[in-house]
Amino acid sequence: QVQLQESGPGLVKSAQTLSLTCTVSGGSITTNYYYWSWIRQPPGKGREWLGTIDYSGRTYYRPSLESRTSISRDTSKNQFTLQLSSVTPEDTAVYYCARGRAVATSQDRGQGTQVTVSS
Repeated sequence: QVQLQESGPGLVKSAQTLSLTCTVSGGSITTNYYYWSWIRQPPGKGREWLGTIDYSGRTYYRPSLESRTSISRDTSKNQFTLQLSSVTPEDTAVYYCARGRAVATSQDRGQGTQVTVSS
């Protein structure tokens, strides 16, 4: 059974770059037809898809955040990483990494990590 674990700093200052890593066990991020995503849930709001990297390394981003978002992967470590630049307090949220069978889907999800952006 696949397991996903988010890691990274819990506090980031405004205007800096938020960087989170998802470590995957129990399945390879290069296995055909699996899609690996980042999702967040701001306080009091619903979940929001940020972007996806697929089994081939192709990336897909939420249009409204595309200019600030970058997702990459390290296949040797079976990890994928989110970078969100120029953060503001509005980027404060619980961030999740997830696996699905299509872009922006999440059949399996990590436990989430709280990221707070200080002004």
